Amino acid sequence: REWRLNYFLDNNAIATEEVLIRLISLLLIVIFIHLIKKNRGSAHVVLFFLMTTQVVNAFFHIFFSFYFADFSPGAITGIILYLPTNYLIFKAAFNEGFIKSYLELFLIFIAGATTFALFELLGPKVIGFTVLLMPLYYVLINKVENK
Repeated sequence: REWRLNYFLDNNAIATEEVLIRLISLLLIVIFIHLIKKNRGSAHVVLFFLMTTQVVNAFFHIFFSFYFADFSPGAITGIILYLPTNYLIFKAAFNEGFIKSYLELFLIFIAGATTFALFELLGPKVIGFTVLLMPLYYVLINKVENK
């Protein structure tokens, strides 16, 4: 958090640990829903969530470590844990047919990057809006799949 406060707005009154607990809890909920539903909609929600909270977060820390020439501890987590793990998850999503093209993957990345940027600008209320919109995303993906 100290690294972040040196370069970015302090718009997040919630402690980093609490944000992490909230995000892990939400991730477990969406994974549980996917384990029950096992369709493209539930997979997309999980993949969007991972893209936002882990992949884009990793790129954020890596990029700004170089940009500011100041090491960010999040860069190590991103390189060692988030990027390799999510590579395997997204590869499995392709193999299982949950993602059908690189364009689809790119659109998930854009949605994740947009959500992450909004979180950085507006703070934790973005998490609430995102959670409220996830069911809509789920329904839309399944409607597209069924056409």
